[in-house]
Parts: sequence; structure tokens; C-alpha cells
Amino acid sequence: MARKKRKVPAMNATSSADIAFMLLIFFLITTSMDTDKGLARRLPPPVPKDQKKNDVDVNKRNLLVVLINSSNQILCGDKFVDIKQLKDEVKTFIDNPYNDANKPEKTEEDVPFFGKVMTAKKHVISLQNDRGTEYQAYISVQNELAKAYNELRDDISRKKFGKAFADLDEEQQKAVQQIYPQKISEAEPKNYGDKK
Repeated sequence: MARKKRKVPAMNATSSADIAFMLLIFFLITTSMDTDKGLARRLPPPVPKDQKKNDVDVNKRNLLVVLINSSNQILCGDKFVDIKQLKDEVKTFIDNPYNDANKPEKTEEDVPFFGKVMTAKKHVISLQNDRGTEYQAYISVQNELAKAYNELRDDISRKKFGKAFADLDEEQQKAVQQIYPQKISEAEPKNYGDKK
């Protein structure tokens, strides 16, 4: 007597594919994605090839050097400061409220909406860092410099227009930027001191 072979039930592959697809969707939805972090900066336009290289002379009183060493210490001008002090030091330098001879020279300028205003538009903040500087320290210093400008612009906007700088229209913002132009010069990292 011949034995009949029993049929082995086949596994339904479509349900496995459905489960795998559902798991994939679940993990895609529940997984957090890292977003890019960075600083919003507008780069200067490229220098034409035929233009001669000109060195710009900056009066010493108009220049504030902010140096971050390999130990992440911040030298602002001629003194070491904490990251929490940096913003206020920079604001005082840019604004030069008492026309101090050691801070940027003030010049009278005709600004729309404001009329004749004394500005320290010739100031330059030179940000320099060591090759051993940690990236987070560099970003923190950049943020404090940006905060200094933002606070100065907000203060004058609130006094003149009764609202924050971000809420002004384009013409009003240009006028405020004319009083407080953002001038940050970044030097190429150097080896000022090795980490110990």
C-alpha cells in the first residue's frame, strides 16, 4: 500500500512582510532624528581675481580681540573673563557710552528715523582661537557675541519704536543696524599654547 505524503502547511509570507513593514514604520516614527546645528552667518562675497589685496588699518582703540586658548579660557581685550561676563564686556565696548578713549571712537551719523546719532561704527571684534580649543567653547563665545549685538539692537528698538528688533519692518531694522553694525572678524586658528 502506497503511503500518501502529507502536505506541510506553508507559512503565509504576506503576514510576515506586513509585520516587518509595520515595525519599520514604528521605528521611523518613534526614533528622534538629530538636526544640524550651526551658526547662521552671511559670508562675504568672493573677492574678484583682479582685485589687489589691501590690508585694512584699524585704529587700536577700535579693535577688541577675543581669544580662546587651548584650555578654553577667554581673554577679552587684556583680561581673562568668564563666559557669563563676555556679553556685557562686548556690549560696553561696542556702545562706548561715555566715549572712553580706550574704546571705539564715536562719529556722528545721520540715521533714518533717528536723525543725528553718535555711533561707534568703526569697531571690530577679532575672534581668535587656538587649534586646541574645544568646539563647544568656540560656539559658546560666538553665541555671546551675537547676544551682545542682539541686546544692543533690542534696547534701542524698544526705546525708539516700542518693540523688539525682530518685530521691526525692514527699513527700521536697517536703521538700527546702521547704529550697531555687526563686525566680527574671525582669524584662522593658531597654536597659542599646547594643552597640558
